Amino acid sequence: MTTHVRRLKLIDSQNKARQAVKIAFATQDLKRVDAHFGWAKNIAIYEISKEGYHFIEAIQFGGELEEDGDEDKLLPKLSAIEDCAMLYVAAIGASGAARVVAKKIHPVKVDTPKAITSILDDLLVVLNGTPPPWLRKALAKGEEKTFDFDEEEQ
Repeated sequence: MTTHVRRLKLIDSQNKARQAVKIAFATQDLKRVDAHFGWAKNIAIYEISKEGYHFIEAIQFGGELEEDGDEDKLLPKLSAIEDCAMLYVAAIGASGAARVVAKKIHPVKVDTPKAITSILDDLLVVLNGTPPPWLRKALAKGEEKTFDFDEEEQ
């Protein structure tokens, strides 16, 4: 079985936010989180920081996506989300969840289909409040580390 992958990536010429993370969404319509990770036709990726969020990429998957015991069909999806901090899904199998977590991506299951922008708006509130430690760590990952050696005491 072959999985076909198409990517649409927006190139942003603006300066990127210092503390931003990528969030992936399993979706059938690119508007809502409404798909099982393994069966999703699309993965939408957004970048979010305290200042806001924006769409950066849509990855479309073709081929046989329904449940069939073939774990290899997850490989293109895992590759597509490898630099994301979170993955929102309607459902995810135990094996898929374990593989996502092994890539240090935090999976989040939504109980009913929910608009991606609504989830991002909720995340903005969290980012501008007190984010959980794992999210603070993800935000700081891209930040450049600086040291002031003049202040060091001897």
